Amino acid sequence: MNWLPLALLTALCLALYNFFIKQASAHVPAAVGAVVLQLVAAGLGGLWLLRLKLLGQPLPSLSGRGVGLAALAGLAVGLAEILTFIVFQRGVPASVGTGVIVGGSVLLTALLGLVVLHEALTLAQAGGLVLIVAGIGLLARGH
Repeated sequence: MNWLPLALLTALCLALYNFFIKQASAHVPAAVGAVVLQLVAAGLGGLWLLRLKLLGQPLPSLSGRGVGLAALAGLAVGLAEILTFIVFQRGVPASVGTGVIVGGSVLLTALLGLVVLHEALTLAQAGGLVLIVAGIGLLARGH
């Protein structure tokens, strides 16, 4: 299957994720919201593993490095969730806060890919990153 439809579906899921965090931030403390979010995500992951097992699909062997990197990703997303709740509790509009958070995430991930993973970047991709920086600046202006 082509990766683009999956990437767009992922973008939709992340949009809903940010939208619902914005809505929830007015009703629950940041830590409570993050814990509930993580419990639901862990439950969904558990159901996915159970589905694979019930379908008879062999689960691949785990590497310590893979588990460690996944744990670091979990730590990062847990902190990001708490901070996102706090950002939205401070009254930032969803369109501004999410744009800055997601745009900044894309920019920083690209820079990590360049510096740490030694990934290549085309001129068009570099132009896209420059536009993200400009977009973040425009979104954050006045807030």
